Amino acid sequence: MRVLIADDHALFRDGLRSLLEARGVEVVGEARNGREAVELARAHRPDIVLMDLSMPEMGGLAATRLLSAELPQVKVVVLTASEDDADLFEAIKSGAQGYLLKNLEADQFFSLLEGVMRGEPALTPSLARKLLGEFARPIAARPERAPEALTEREREVLELLIQGVTSNRELAERLVVSENTVKYHLRNILDKLHLQNRAQVIAYALRHGLVERAEAEPE
Repeated sequence: MRVLIADDHALFRDGLRSLLEARGVEVVGEARNGREAVELARAHRPDIVLMDLSMPEMGGLAATRLLSAELPQVKVVVLTASEDDADLFEAIKSGAQGYLLKNLEADQFFSLLEGVMRGEPALTPSLARKLLGEFARPIAARPERAPEALTEREREVLELLIQGVTSNRELAERLVVSENTVKYHLRNILDKLHLQNRAQVIAYALRHGLVERAEAEPE
């Protein structure tokens, strides 16, 4: 796993680098602001950018939007002290693959990062519930550009995602298929909905009523 750290606090960057490297994670660079984060991501093509939100010159949301558009293979995970719901919602809409708070326990932090490498969203259960609640609200109008129709199997995958089943392994077990088949269906869903990651898929599906909302499974 190759990671780029973007945070304007030097002490936090140093501590995070030490934590990551102690777990065998390669830190390819450190950025002090969003502009540097974009430049370093272009140069090093990391697997993951750990992105703070509040930074000088260019904030984390603006940098996330740029990276999502220009380097979609680079996964942005917001790592912030902000518990503001609006920041969470905007980060996911901007293309972030996850949203983590800086007070997270180390073991859970690394578990979620490993999930990101498998294409899973990095969201704690409490933040996932907030996200589901926000994007489940009905909207007045449908999008002008209708997505390509999903197959019955793709809708089954979508329903499981909304129920909180987000790992490839769990999805494969529920559908009684291989993990490669799950990845194939997920790729098709992303392409058809013109989205970049699973967090955006869940939000979009709820907001536009693609499937009926189901109760999330217990943690």
